[in-house]
Amino acid sequence: MPALRAALAQLDAAQLRRERLTVEGFGDQGERSLRTAEGSLVDFSSNDYLGLARHPALAEAMAASARSRGAGSGASHLITGHGAEHAALEAELADFTQRERALLFCSGYMANLAVMGAFAGRGERVLLDRLSHASLIDGARLSGARLQRYAHADAAACERLASRAGAPAALIATDGVFSMDGDLAPVRELARLAASHAAWLAVDDAHGLGVVGAGGRGTLELAGLGSAAVPLLIGTLGKAFGSCGAFVAGGAEVIEFLMQKARTYIYTTALPQPVAAASRAALRLVRTEVWRRELLAANVARFRSLAAAAGLHLLPSATPIQPLLLDSAAAALAAQGLLARAGYRVVAIRPPTVPAAGARLRITLAATHTAAEIAGLVGALAKARAQAGDS
Repeated sequence: MPALRAALAQLDAAQLRRERLTVEGFGDQGERSLRTAEGSLVDFSSNDYLGLARHPALAEAMAASARSRGAGSGASHLITGHGAEHAALEAELADFTQRERALLFCSGYMANLAVMGAFAGRGERVLLDRLSHASLIDGARLSGARLQRYAHADAAACERLASRAGAPAALIATDGVFSMDGDLAPVRELARLAASHAAWLAVDDAHGLGVVGAGGRGTLELAGLGSAAVPLLIGTLGKAFGSCGAFVAGGAEVIEFLMQKARTYIYTTALPQPVAAASRAALRLVRTEVWRRELLAANVARFRSLAAAAGLHLLPSATPIQPLLLDSAAAALAAQGLLARAGYRVVAIRPPTVPAAGARLRITLAATHTAAEIAGLVGALAKARAQAGDS
């Protein structure tokens, strides 16, 4: 169709068309090695921060559950799809996050749509950080509430919006760790603000849980905030936990209300029980193998130190997400290609995922990266940045 061809041509001209990489398997050059048509690549783009996605304990738990419980749930949680593995995982997640209950969802996107739709509606306002994840933005729009966005990580700007006359601010929502910048939300200030305006506060800690805090309980553990201060905690199981799915944790009445109202929970088939079994295995490892977080933190520090010595100017992030800004989408794509040819998988992130002038390489560190891999990446990044900048 001519209109679609023209639209795709516009994306090509702006260097904004997305392409997929098919991972054919895993190479033998280390735990982070991907086997692709381009050859073996050391993966510095995955959100598998603790190196659990390929852990044998998860695979064994999933296989055992599939043999005994089947591959699919067959129905929604509220029909016949809620199984023993789901119930056990929800109880364990509630205990891990130190909240009364947790509710499972098939994805973080669905969890965020559920929270936005259940706790805000017409005649109310939702206040979101300007760099909040797309799922929070879409959820706010679908809720029917008026969406207002405040300057990134600026609690004072959020306060000014909340204090405006008119419709009440029913819900304030933010990422805990921002997925493209790697920085932390000012959750203490937002909690005080939400309490003073009688608004719900939701924190999507997809990139913080398992990684941030001494016990891996995320941004809220680091800030010393519990369920009273942050009633709605959203987490994903597909990042540091190496599995799939998501959850919302909170007080018993909060979660019961969400279960009754969340359309993305009520009207979809439950996550397969084998996936829940794998997530339970991952949660046990997150709680007991503290060395994974310690090694991850050391790898982040090593990467930042080597990058600074190489003259690479990273955004100020202490998390595994380490963005390197480039001049344009074209420069980011060129750097991605140069890195692939050097044996590294680092993805160029371009608008609209990031602001118009925010094209970047989004580098992610993991506990399973070796010192040699990190040093090799930094050397390749320095060369790629110089060559991409000259192109």
